[in-house]
Amino acid sequence: MDMPARRPTGWRRAAAITVFLLLAAVLVETLVRIVANPLLALVGLALLVFALLVFWTALTRSGVWRWTALVALAAAIVAFFVTIYLREGIVSLSVIARLAGLAAAFGLARYALGRDVRTLRDQTTAGRPVRAAGAGVLIMNMKSGGGKAERFNLEDECRARGVEPIVLQRGDDLLQLAGDAIDRGADVVGMAGGDGSQALVARVAAERGVPMVVVPAGTRNHFAMDLGLDRDDVVGALDAYEDAVERRIDLAEVNGRTFVNNVSLGLYATIVRSPEYRDAKIETALAALPEMLGPGTRPFDLRFTGPDGTPYDGAHVIQVSNDPYGQTVTSIASRPRLDTGTLGVFALEIPDAPGATRFLADLAAGAPDRYPGYVSWETSSFELTSDAPVPVGLDGESLELDPPLVFSSRPGALRVRLPGHAIGYSPAARRVRLGSLPGDLWRICLGRPVDLGASR
Repeated sequence: MDMPARRPTGWRRAAAITVFLLLAAVLVETLVRIVANPLLALVGLALLVFALLVFWTALTRSGVWRWTALVALAAAIVAFFVTIYLREGIVSLSVIARLAGLAAAFGLARYALGRDVRTLRDQTTAGRPVRAAGAGVLIMNMKSGGGKAERFNLEDECRARGVEPIVLQRGDDLLQLAGDAIDRGADVVGMAGGDGSQALVARVAAERGVPMVVVPAGTRNHFAMDLGLDRDDVVGALDAYEDAVERRIDLAEVNGRTFVNNVSLGLYATIVRSPEYRDAKIETALAALPEMLGPGTRPFDLRFTGPDGTPYDGAHVIQVSNDPYGQTVTSIASRPRLDTGTLGVFALEIPDAPGATRFLADLAAGAPDRYPGYVSWETSSFELTSDAPVPVGLDGESLELDPPLVFSSRPGALRVRLPGHAIGYSPAARRVRLGSLPGDLWRICLGRPVDLGASR
């Protein structure tokens, strides 16, 4: 649901004009420095490209290759900073002034484009004020997130607010617990746990027409993050049982299973299945990458049809999300909105290390679609098949589903309550779209309307 375009205020026009003046000053000063010593400037650029290449080699190779690449990466980084010192001096006033100018330009651009807190809240937290719950219930997984529910004394905090705490026990059916609570008269049902548990309670809440409260007591809490909750304020999330704001958001399904974030297939799904993953996520992922993305590896057997009707017979990674994720390296782990009524789908095939480096560069530039092995689109439904049961990571939980896998979006299916102090927007909603930034800023300079909706 996009916001209508509006004419920029005088302050936003002034900010946009200042951005161009600052960037021009930084560019002129940089060109002067390069002309003064062009050889060192070229050496610095070459070292940066080399560092990207050996970084990918370290990720996708093992044994001697990995250690050699790590040593080369460290040497390239050191050499890069040495060239900066030789060219200008680490404490050069010119370097400090240019960095300050870029930081100021970025901040002013965010303001000019409507990325300030007030505008973002107005755009992304559309909802209605609601009164305190009459009979609120919170189901809590005491083990989730390393025992957050227990560490923050959520049981006592619930009772102090007149909310009934229900502790999830081994062998309990979470769907049944939520349904039984509603049958007893609960008018608001909440979940304190990870995203997989949130999805199960969200399914029941949506089916029964009861609003839900999300308490970030899991490990990563991506769902809470995209709702605009403070993931570090576990107890504060309980304020949603009091006077709050209620919004309608989408849910998604695959083969009858509800998910609130995403379903990952291929590389990530295989890593998640490893028994070592829960205890050492980063180490397990790094150990698996050489076998899955090294030279001579083949894509996973995941067959689907692209947005233009092109058939694909494999991919290294496929992700289907409940609403699309951002499309830049700084927003790809977050969704600008949760009410678009669509699925976000992307598939990636990486043939070799140079291809991976190129994809990372395109992603960093905010244009991953330029990479030929990447395809992404938005749709209300999606289907893929395979010759064997398909491992998936569904909201971070490892499952295996029989093909075909049929995905669908359920627009506005869930009513979710947010406390009044929640910021109410995701990290991706704060990101400035680099690809459209110059044109948007120029239109603001001219006083023309610009779509200030959440960027993707």
